[in-house]
Amino acid sequence: MPQDLSFYYAAVPAVLLVGLAKGGMGDALSLIGLPFLALVVSPLEAAAILLPILVFMDMISLVIWRRHGDWATLKIMLPGAIFGIALGWATSALVPGNVLRVVIGAVTILFCLRYFWNNFGPGAGKSIPPRGQRPVAARLWGTFSGYGSFVAHAGGAPFQIYALPLKLEPREYTGTSVRFFAILNAIKLIPYFALGQLDTQNLATSATLLPFAPLATLAGAWCVRRMKPQIFYPFMYTMALIAALLIMREGLGW
Repeated sequence: MPQDLSFYYAAVPAVLLVGLAKGGMGDALSLIGLPFLALVVSPLEAAAILLPILVFMDMISLVIWRRHGDWATLKIMLPGAIFGIALGWATSALVPGNVLRVVIGAVTILFCLRYFWNNFGPGAGKSIPPRGQRPVAARLWGTFSGYGSFVAHAGGAPFQIYALPLKLEPREYTGTSVRFFAILNAIKLIPYFALGQLDTQNLATSATLLPFAPLATLAGAWCVRRMKPQIFYPFMYTMALIAALLIMREGLGW
C-alpha cells in the first residue's frame, strides 16, 4: 500500500471527482479523476484501485436514486452492455484500448457539437422532440458502453449518445445512468479478478480511500436534484464533450 503522501495528494482528488460523477454530475469528472490517480501509479493499477470504490459509490447512488430510473432504457441497453464486457474480456490482449478511446471520443464530439449547433446555432429555437426507444441503436451503444467501460473506462459517452436524446427528466436520467453503471461495475469485478488486477495490495489501497467516496457522491446528487432541465442538459452535453476530448487525448497519447 503506498505510503508516500504524494500518492494521496493525487488519489484523494481523484476519488472526490469520481464521486461527484457518480452522484450525477457527469462522466467527464470521472475521466478527469482517473488521470489524476494515474499520475502516481500506472493506469492499469489506477483502474484496479478505483473499481472497488466505484462499486461502493454505486451502492450509495442506488439508495439516493432508488425512486428514479427508466426501466425501458435499461431493459434494451443492458444486454448489449453485458456482451460488450464479455467481448472486452475476451479481446483484452488483442485490441489496443487507445483505438477504442479515439473512436468513442470522435463520435461523441460530433454528437455533442450537433446538439450545440441545433440548440445554440443560427437555426436554434426549433423544438426538437425526444427520441423514442430504438432497440437496435440501444444494443449497439450498449455494447460500445460495456466494451469501453471494460477496456478503457470510457463507457459513459456511448451511454449518453443513446440516452440523452430521450430527454428524460433529469432525475430519471440520472437514476437510469446510476443503475446501468452499477450493474456494469459489479459484473466487471469478475473479469478484473480473473485477470489478477484486484490483488491484496490494491484492495488495501482502495480501502484507505473509501471514506472520501460517500461525501463526494452525496454532493453530486445534491447538485443534480436542484438543476432544472434547461440547465441540466446543456451541462450534461458539456460534460460529455469534455469527456470525449479527454478520451481522445488519452487515445492519441497527447
